[in-house]
Amino acid sequence: MGIGRRVVEMPNFVLIAALLCFLTLPGFAQQPQPTAVPDNTPSTQAQKPADTGSSVDKKDEKIPNAPINPKNDRLFLVIPNYTTVEVPVAFVPLTAKEKFKLGAEDAFDPYAFPLAGVLAAIAQARDDDPSWGQGWPSFGKRYAAGFGDTVIGSFMTTGLFPSVLREDPRYFRKGTGGFRNRSLYALKRLVVTRTDSGSNTFNFSEFGGNAVAAGISLTYHSREERSASNFMSDWATQIAIDVIANQCKEFWPDIRHKLFKK
Repeated sequence: MGIGRRVVEMPNFVLIAALLCFLTLPGFAQQPQPTAVPDNTPSTQAQKPADTGSSVDKKDEKIPNAPINPKNDRLFLVIPNYTTVEVPVAFVPLTAKEKFKLGAEDAFDPYAFPLAGVLAAIAQARDDDPSWGQGWPSFGKRYAAGFGDTVIGSFMTTGLFPSVLREDPRYFRKGTGGFRNRSLYALKRLVVTRTDSGSNTFNFSEFGGNAVAAGISLTYHSREERSASNFMSDWATQIAIDVIANQCKEFWPDIRHKLFKK
């Protein structure tokens, strides 16, 4: 979830405040238990073909490759959410092409263009990178820099690093249990991610990808802005935003259910 790193993402923090309000509702994280429904349909056991001895579950054959959230169930109906696997599925690794596609969808989502404009306007008002000055040409520079941060961050953390390191950039939602348990799970998944083989590993894509993106970001700012402190600030800001993003990905379906009862 890449954004402009030099300006606080105000629209998202307003939405996050709404999330915190919903988290205080009684029984928020309690999931409804399925009710057993008797199966009155005639048995079709005799009609099933004989077992061929294959160890592959027949149900798994029908699960589509790369179970990405197909409808882009936007967080708070606005923020793109292409990488969340909302319900348990048979794990199928993504190809490098599919990982880069996820990065492109996130980077060039329609939401990203007006957001870059809002962030550029805030940066202009704060006179970030003063050597760029004021006026429309300066606004254009800030817009391009903020949008560049988004694109580079998305491709590094979702496309390039996961492809090279064979890590899975998706967030596999827990979805059950109490709020504390699920919140800790969401925090843990920022540090620990799934590999293409289905095992767990340190999330090099998150920390390394954002570090590279923060370093590249310095190259198209003025010389005065190229410092270790700015690098660390940009890198830490994106990590903090991704901490919040994981919490939103975990609990948004609960909020959606309370809002729309579905």
